[in-house]
Amino acid sequence: MEMYPGEVSEDFEKNKELVAKYVDVKSKKLRNQIAGYLTRLVKLSKKVEVLPQTAEVSDES
Repeated sequence: MEMYPGEVSEDFEKNKELVAKYVDVKSKKLRNQIAGYLTRLVKLSKKVEVLPQTAEVSDES
């Protein structure tokens, strides 16, 4: 994600293509696991960006 921040997305199919393009993976299963991991990381990082804002609001009350 750090090396290709604009290319990794929440779309599993796009991430699967990126893994095939940038990583020499012989196994389809491993490629899909890596793509799934990237997808989860992107979704989690977007969720974490939203959480601090809601935590600040609850701290003020």
